[in-house]
Amino acid sequence: MNGLHYDRRVIAYHGTSLEAANDLFDGGEFKRSENEHDWLGHGIYFWEDGLDRAWQWATQKYGDGGAVVGAVIQLGHCYDLMDTKFTHDLRNGAAAIHEMWQRAGVEVPSNRGGHRALDCAIVNVWLDLLSREAPPFQTVRRGFEEGPPVYPGMTITMQSHIQIAVRDPACILAVFRPR
Repeated sequence: MNGLHYDRRVIAYHGTSLEAANDLFDGGEFKRSENEHDWLGHGIYFWEDGLDRAWQWATQKYGDGGAVVGAVIQLGHCYDLMDTKFTHDLRNGAAAIHEMWQRAGVEVPSNRGGHRALDCAIVNVWLDLLSREAPPFQTVRRGFEEGPPVYPGMTITMQSHIQIAVRDPACILAVFRPR
């Protein structure tokens, strides 16, 4: 599938530890997340325009030792799951991968609570398969509804956000201290 090349740059935020943030500000490299439950597959995770959400996550994970690094990201060759072109493609890819796993007798991962092992596995396998025929995707982008409703009966949730998984660190053009 031919992806979209975004000349667009976005401001995004990465929640991390204070130690890791200071290393990044001193020129260090981002650590790629390769957890089995990464929503958008393996990559470096950012909240697009989500400074407050990044702070929430960092303090939840690291307490007073949490920090946020701001970044300018060039989306580049982006698998943008905010565009139906890609969600339809992923549906077809997921069906093909599921069939492939069943034929091979592979145990199919599952999503449980906040752990999205199935999502991670499908995105990783599908993007790897697509990169055999075209340039690899540099970023993956998707919106998530998360958290409780803003008010009883509403569908808008408290922690909704757009997340970006940067697969190619060259897409991170600059880092900055957000506060």
